[in-house]
Amino acid sequence: MIAAVGHTDLTPSTLTLVETELRARLERLAEEATGLVRVGSGLPLAFGRAVREAGRRLVVLLPAQGSVPAVLPRRDRVAAGELLLLAERMRLLPYDPEGRDACVSADERMIRTSRRLLAVWDGSPSNGRDATAHLVAYARARGIPVDVVWPRGAARTGAGARPNSVPAPR
Repeated sequence: MIAAVGHTDLTPSTLTLVETELRARLERLAEEATGLVRVGSGLPLAFGRAVREAGRRLVVLLPAQGSVPAVLPRRDRVAAGELLLLAERMRLLPYDPEGRDACVSADERMIRTSRRLLAVWDGSPSNGRDATAHLVAYARARGIPVDVVWPRGAARTGAGARPNSVPAPR
C-alpha cells in the first residue's frame, strides 16, 4: 500500500499541482502497490484521482461508529462520494471524523499498514491543527519510506502556512 497524508489547507491551484505531481510519482514507482487514503475533501480526493489516473487500485478508509459508517462532516460528503466511485475497495475504520486526535490516530494506523508514504508537506512543524510533520516523523521512525511532495508554486491558505516554504528533505 502507498498511503497519502498532507496539509488540509491547500489552495485550489495547489491541489491541481499536487494531483499532477502525485500521478507522475505513482506512474514512476516500479511497485504495483495500491493507493490508500482516509476519506475527505482536498488532498484525499486529489490523491484518489491521481491513483486511478496512474492505473492503480484505490482503497478508501471510511470512519465508522461500531459496524456502520459514521456521518461525515458536510465539507467531506461530496468528495467522499467521488472517492467511493474511484475506489476498488472501502474499509471501515473506527474514528470520529470531527476529532483531530482521532483523525491523527486513524492516519497512524493507515501508515502502519503501508510500504510508502506520500506526504504533501511544506516542511512546517505540526501545530494544534495540522499534524503533517508528526505523520512524516511517525512513518520515518517505523522505517517507512516517505516521499515529500511540495510542487513549485504550492501554497496553503491557513495560519500554519510558512511564507516561502521549502519542502523538507526527501
